[in-house]
Amino acid sequence: MPPLPPSGSLKIAARDWPSDSETLSLIDDARGYRTMLWRANPGPLGLLHAHDEIEQIYVLDGDFFDDEASYGPGDFVLRMPGTQHRAGSKNGCTMLITYMPLEGTKG
Repeated sequence: MPPLPPSGSLKIAARDWPSDSETLSLIDDARGYRTMLWRANPGPLGLLHAHDEIEQIYVLDGDFFDDEASYGPGDFVLRMPGTQHRAGSKNGCTMLITYMPLEGTKG
């Protein structure tokens, strides 16, 4: 999983999903930028928690829910830093998740 490039573009070639992981990390940068594909099994996905970064979730397939709503393929969820949440999936799902530090949004 490479960090962000200093400039230009970065291509990550398509590859098989690791058999020993439900997460495929695409970007993990020391400045707090992270992007991953996450395959969630049915059931609860965690306890009540919050992130220090902006969390963005795009549901690729399956179903996903939190305390506020249920989501399906094509739905997008944005959570600002400090937003308390817990989540789960009734039937399993695959999501593209990105984390970005709030400072990175100021321009």
